[in-house]
Amino acid sequence: MRYTKFIPALIFLSFVSLNACSLSASSVKTKNSSETDAANYRKEMRNFICTISKTARAKNPGFIVITQNGQNVAWDNDDDDDKKVDVNFFKSINGCGREDLFYGTDENWDMADDKLTPKFINKEFVEMCDVYKNAGLTVLAVDYCSSKYNIEDSYKKNKARGYLSFQAPSRNLDVIPAYTPNDENANNIKTLSEAENFLYLINPAEYENKADYISALSKTNYDVLIIDLFFDEEALTKTDVEKLKKKNNGGARLVICYMSIGEAENYRWYWKKSWKPGNPSFLCELNEDWEGNFKVKYWDSEWQKIICTGSNSYLSKILAGEFDGVYLDIIDAFEYFQDR
Repeated sequence: MRYTKFIPALIFLSFVSLNACSLSASSVKTKNSSETDAANYRKEMRNFICTISKTARAKNPGFIVITQNGQNVAWDNDDDDDKKVDVNFFKSINGCGREDLFYGTDENWDMADDKLTPKFINKEFVEMCDVYKNAGLTVLAVDYCSSKYNIEDSYKKNKARGYLSFQAPSRNLDVIPAYTPNDENANNIKTLSEAENFLYLINPAEYENKADYISALSKTNYDVLIIDLFFDEEALTKTDVEKLKKKNNGGARLVICYMSIGEAENYRWYWKKSWKPGNPSFLCELNEDWEGNFKVKYWDSEWQKIICTGSNSYLSKILAGEFDGVYLDIIDAFEYFQDR
């Protein structure tokens, strides 16, 4: 995962609407245009997320939208001390996720599990996340650590900042931790702001079959489950999701579906064997850090049709499964294009 080397500066909330989040892309010459103005790559990502939110909430007004990483997508200029936040964008989401906040990266911005994130990087992450928190949104921190000391330290530091946290023992996000969820409770969780903890497990490959996978998740007491739509290329059903909406202790919880929107994944249902960079036109080069992932021109109408606007879209499948919301990844895709 690539991180924004954002220059630390005191951030003041300035609720100035930079643009109206609408279904139309404001800066592309045509909806299928292959290029867009570099200054608008962030705006296009915000518009895309607003489209996802608006489409989902038309069917489920309480639908939850969480964005992962790329917190500075919410403003257009990192150099200004006064970050002018897109209010309409903030209205379209419920929270943000941040990987490696206290554990998981080194001084070179490389992934480093069980390593304390350097202070200068942590400071940048915290400053950006606090913009969201101060706007009343929930911050979900994912620290990659497995030792008892690091787990406890991560929890305490995130708790002190008012963030929910998950200490992931595996970068593959394929393990239910052996430790008891922090702030475990039997409360009925109906909104994201009510949650005290969450589980982030999007790779079910360790489970032999779907029944075992559903059973293992059902036996946990996490307030929020962030999981993938699929088990072995089979989409979870409404019945599957319904089983997961109750904690083992009887309390209700939220089930959120992971969805990558800034890259195409060649192991997904929408992928065609004939695809290669440039064909279709929205498909760009391979992400060498993640096998099978390709950069996409996320503002392109054909890509957005696959993700959220088409009748057989990714989002439509999530809504059919009656998930409570989506956890959107590769929000920082704008960096790839603006840095070229």
